[in-house]
Amino acid sequence: MSELDDLAAVEWDLVVVGGGNAALCAAIEAAERGARVLILEGAPKPYRGGNSRHTRNFRCMHHGALGPLVDTYDEDEFFDDLLRVTKGETDEALARLCIRTSQECLPWMQAHGVRFQPSLAGTLSLDRTNAFFLGGGKALVNAYYLTAEALGVRVLYEAQVTHVGLAGARATHVVVEAGGLAREVRARAVVLAAGGFQGDIDWLARAWGESARNFLIRGTPYNRGVVLKDMLDQGAESVGDPTQCHAVAIDGRAPKFDGGIVTRLDCVPFSVVVNRDAERFYDEGEDVWPKRYAIWGRLVAAQPGQVAYSIIDARAIDLFMPSVYPPVSAGSIPELAEKLDLPADTLSRTIAAFNAGCRPGDFQPQQLDGLTTEGLTPPKTNWARPIEQAPFYAYSLRPGVTFTYLGLKVDDRARVTGPQGPYENVWSAGEMMAGSILGQGYLAGFGMTIGTVFGRIAGQEAAAHVA
Repeated sequence: MSELDDLAAVEWDLVVVGGGNAALCAAIEAAERGARVLILEGAPKPYRGGNSRHTRNFRCMHHGALGPLVDTYDEDEFFDDLLRVTKGETDEALARLCIRTSQECLPWMQAHGVRFQPSLAGTLSLDRTNAFFLGGGKALVNAYYLTAEALGVRVLYEAQVTHVGLAGARATHVVVEAGGLAREVRARAVVLAAGGFQGDIDWLARAWGESARNFLIRGTPYNRGVVLKDMLDQGAESVGDPTQCHAVAIDGRAPKFDGGIVTRLDCVPFSVVVNRDAERFYDEGEDVWPKRYAIWGRLVAAQPGQVAYSIIDARAIDLFMPSVYPPVSAGSIPELAEKLDLPADTLSRTIAAFNAGCRPGDFQPQQLDGLTTEGLTPPKTNWARPIEQAPFYAYSLRPGVTFTYLGLKVDDRARVTGPQGPYENVWSAGEMMAGSILGQGYLAGFGMTIGTVFGRIAGQEAAAHVA
């Protein structure tokens, strides 16, 4: 008998679909309340954890010092930061619930094996707002798996759930494919935490158009939206826009899938960004990088060929966290243009016009410094210093999709909404419902906040239901 056959012979109190942060939080909470829990993770064991294994930090409300966090980051400031990046496209009640609950999550994370470290330096200096994981997201994922398994949670890897069996407002089972077999696994409650659909390039192309085939997927390739589509096809209510996603500008040399956070580029605020025609197209200094890095994926996606180039000089090369790939370098702007296959005359004019628009001032790389250009469209409103000191450097930029925002609508108990209202025993957490709160844009570390808060709520609610 296969392991899948063995698991299918049991009616589980809770089946958790997915194996990342949200899924693990749900499984741990339910198991601690006495539920018999099974996690079905679609990825192989070395790639378990979804996008959580690529994360670095967790955004957290707090009053006074909390763990590695300093000073205070209150609910209203947190919510204002969210409004700024989403432009108001958020469910305020769910967002504020998530923000308020985040404060109690950090001690819970520590109690379940997660360790923290001081904030990283450079353009991600977030020691007041974001708690950084010691060892990164993979260490967090490993800690949670150890905790879950110690609580008796069973885990099956390379287990693709293809269907959630529904009878009216109740889930009865899930259909799982593993090891060449397909079996029904019975469950008294189900938590869906299987992520978005960014791993399905055809689905991205249907939503965005054929240009989406040029996108890179910095997140896991195992999030293909199979369970999401199944639920939507069965009448579950959706939330979010299929063209909205967490998309950042990453190094154009990154792999098609799973490049992760190391492929992100943090040089934009200190650079001039041009498209393949060597023309600027947006304000590189609009705000501090943690509040603006997530808009640049969409900006680059709108450019010809879905490519752009970030150009800096020798004064800026040490101001940001380096990419996994070294920059292209040259002794002059025309030479740099030749290496990038950009029109040299146009790039030289673009850089000269930018330099002429810069004004003297006090350059402050770690804060908004008001060092702006004059007479330039688009302007650069902070950190505008001439690009003039050789050698010159450049990075190619491509849109890097982390996760999509089309998801399942949930209530404040994380229950999924069906055709006639909330399902009785189906919950969702993490990226699969994040579109309720992230209508557009992104706030650094907030995906982990959503996953932790709603994963815990889903696990608590599911355990109470089966008790």
